Amino acid sequence: MAAEFDLNLIRTFVLLYETRSVTAAADVLGVTQPTVSYGLGKLRRRLGDELFVRGPGGLVPSSEAERLYPPLRTAIEQLDVTIGAATQFDASGPVSFSIGLSDLGEVNTLPLVLAELAARAPAATLQVHAFDIDTATDELTRGRVDAIVASPVLDSVRLHRLPLFTEGYAGMVAIDHPRLRGDSATEDELRGERHIVVDGTTGHPAPRQALRTYGLEGRIAVRVTRFATLPYAVQDTDLVAIVPQRVAHALARTHRVRTFALPWAIEPAEIAAYTRRTPGRSPAQAWFLEVIRAALQDLP
Repeated sequence: MAAEFDLNLIRTFVLLYETRSVTAAADVLGVTQPTVSYGLGKLRRRLGDELFVRGPGGLVPSSEAERLYPPLRTAIEQLDVTIGAATQFDASGPVSFSIGLSDLGEVNTLPLVLAELAARAPAATLQVHAFDIDTATDELTRGRVDAIVASPVLDSVRLHRLPLFTEGYAGMVAIDHPRLRGDSATEDELRGERHIVVDGTTGHPAPRQALRTYGLEGRIAVRVTRFATLPYAVQDTDLVAIVPQRVAHALARTHRVRTFALPWAIEPAEIAAYTRRTPGRSPAQAWFLEVIRAALQDLP
């Protein structure tokens, strides 16, 4: 019994480190906040260290907590993987999931995930949240979203990252653009055009970087905040956009735009799924991650 209680204390410590919140840790553990606070107090007495202090954004780990977290997380993760392998999640009944996506992800990723989810769990419901790079890690670790699919790298020891596919780029113009009419464009042709780019932190900075690298930054005429704006802005103007390739082809089927090959090699973006690490990740979330992987990994 003492060993079991010690294991629960370790699990409490790992979750407090990852969520930075007594409330969130209690929610994941399925216990009350006083229970988590009591466990933290016991850990403090046993280890002779404060471990966490309150800060403006939540609990702040001490240097001793920073030292303890990696080996304790690994131990709990290995144990949960072993136990989880024998735990089957029942997706036959009503179940609800949430996913974080950019506006681009809602166009490119969401339809594929919905098709896979419907095939595996017809009664499931899905809530889509807007991806925000500044809050993404906390949204995941505090259980507000089950998974996030995005191109920006969320570099946190609190998260599990699963690479899914890479995304190249294509040019996009109005279907009746007065000058760019072929299946490809030269650098000189693009130098004579006005460009529209997406600013912000939702991902895909490569188009802006390409224009900067090849001396076309001065040809940027319009800056917007969302990729979803591009087809509406492009289809009725002579503006040129550089868009992730799969999305560009999808937009060409629904808007009066067409795609063309770029004269430069732009390094593809890697799209990945993010979830909480165990012990925070539930069997349901592990199952949902597999749905996302099956829907998106190794796309041609």
